Amino acid sequence: VFVILASTLAAVWIYSDFDPTTERILATDSLLRQARQHIWITFWSTIAVVGIAIPAGIVITRPRFKRLGTPVLTVANSGQAVPAYGLLVLFLAWLGLGAELWGGGTTTAVAALTLYGLLPVLRNTMVGIEQVDRSVIEAGRGMGMSKRQALLRIELPLAVSVILAGVRTALVINVGTAALVFLIGAGGLGETINSGLKLQRNTAIFVGASLVALLALLIDWIAALAERYLRPKGI
Repeated sequence: VFVILASTLAAVWIYSDFDPTTERILATDSLLRQARQHIWITFWSTIAVVGIAIPAGIVITRPRFKRLGTPVLTVANSGQAVPAYGLLVLFLAWLGLGAELWGGGTTTAVAALTLYGLLPVLRNTMVGIEQVDRSVIEAGRGMGMSKRQALLRIELPLAVSVILAGVRTALVINVGTAALVFLIGAGGLGETINSGLKLQRNTAIFVGASLVALLALLIDWIAALAERYLRPKGI
């Protein structure tokens, strides 16, 4: 799919006759800037998701913190329940443009995408740890492991494939949602799509949408490789 889409995009780029308006929309410098913004926002929002969701998922699988599972999942579910556009507007109203940190609406976009991508990583962390056979953990404890050692040496290694699948899902979600962050001044490849829609330039729409799709497919492939090679041997 990646090769077919990339080939189609290359053919459109090479053989289409761009009018002056389309040329301005598809200026190379502009597309490179938008791609950098798109990747930057996706990267930092996913880092934030991993930094929040995995520790939270571990904590609420511990027996004495299980009662926190429902409220934590409610917060994570709220990110998916609210439409992406509405979530961006809510964070814009709360945080403003965040120009003091990264410029434009980047801070706001990263915060909104972090909440939007929490659920798959959080839920997969919980499911991955909870599906570990209790007898294996008890065997480790019987060999003298502390609870922390059992978590680090048994539970997390056995759950890592499920956790990585959640991270992969969050990555793809964030790539797609990042196409909307231009609405709050954070840039991204959505700018090209929006300009094409406003000015009725179908070629620009196709190029912008294809670049977002190619980026999503590329990141999904990289995440699949990570999921394959970071999985402990024998699992």
